[in-house]
Amino acid sequence: MNIDILNTEVQEFINKNLNSNISTLVLKGTPFRQIDSKDIIEQIEAKKRCEKKLPIWFNTKNIYYPNKLNIEQTSSEITAAYKAQLLSGESIIDLTGGFGVDCFYFSKIFQTVTHCEINEALSSIVKHNNEQLAVANIETHACNGLEYLKNHNNTYNWIYIDPSRRHDSKGKVFFLNDCLPNVPEHLNLLFSRSKNILTKTSPLLDFSIGIEELKHVKTIHVVALNNEVKELLWILEQDFSGAISIETVNLKITSNEKFNFSLEEEKNLTSNYSEPLNYLYEPNSAILKAGGFHSISNQLKIYKLHKHSHLYTSENVLDFPGRRFKIERIVKYNKKELKKLGITKANITTRNFPESVEQLRKKFKIKDGGNTYLFFTTDYQENKIVVLCEKI
Repeated sequence: MNIDILNTEVQEFINKNLNSNISTLVLKGTPFRQIDSKDIIEQIEAKKRCEKKLPIWFNTKNIYYPNKLNIEQTSSEITAAYKAQLLSGESIIDLTGGFGVDCFYFSKIFQTVTHCEINEALSSIVKHNNEQLAVANIETHACNGLEYLKNHNNTYNWIYIDPSRRHDSKGKVFFLNDCLPNVPEHLNLLFSRSKNILTKTSPLLDFSIGIEELKHVKTIHVVALNNEVKELLWILEQDFSGAISIETVNLKITSNEKFNFSLEEEKNLTSNYSEPLNYLYEPNSAILKAGGFHSISNQLKIYKLHKHSHLYTSENVLDFPGRRFKIERIVKYNKKELKKLGITKANITTRNFPESVEQLRKKFKIKDGGNTYLFFTTDYQENKIVVLCEKI
């Protein structure tokens, strides 16, 4: 940390230039001789990235920012808050603390929070920022979290670990045994210090692989933010061997969409199928990732259009964790029928359909946008159809 960056005039310069062109700043330089221009520009870039992702940090005075890569890798405030409300107890240790956003939200739930970060500079930054944020119950340690566990006999209500998905030789990775630290390899150590483990993984990790490698998986949380899946959260409980619960959430500004199901039950369920009725439903991205396709049909008592289409329909409108549409018309997929509609502008979605959105736009000369929605899909009788809708 370069403490001079916290000087009032430097902070004023940073705030004044948050929306400035970075290339211009690099060429022009900064007016402070005691501080390298590169360090100030790094602060500007990192703080700007926090404006929407980490508003508490952005709006707090004298926050020191690490490089922008650390900001990219950290949890957003919204996902960190969601994580924290899943847990309870007196103590938690974060073995891969990073910029400390998760620990900040853990500190609102737990009496004591231990933050381990192998990068000494980043650990110092977190300690400084916690003082600015008036957080007194987070203990910071500049060390390897696993080594800290090995060298101390402390036990915790929870262990949290977010393995790095950037490998020195392999670049960006997604499999657990390629991440650092390797969680499956150290499960015995982890369970010797806590009965409960929460680990975060890439959204691309396959459920079956994670379940096989992590062992004792009790719950998998699929977390989406504004319909983009951001992370998978795996709750492990020592000696747990029951049915695995899948909990999906799509975090939105106005409200959160939640849908839960049992992984075992999903395997044994089937859906009822129907032609499109009065309303069409498209599950949010968290449910699509989780694969609760039969569960949502059974729980909400709605029909599926096709085994592989993942679109649903009903006679009467209902609450649904995803997008809802009023069906205006259904036509067979052919050039003649579509030309009759006279549509030149629409939002196009394909589900279980042989042509891409781009190909369809070019083929039928349909521009993007407007209030009309076209779903190109296949019904349960294997007919290619187009469902014309209006969003509810």
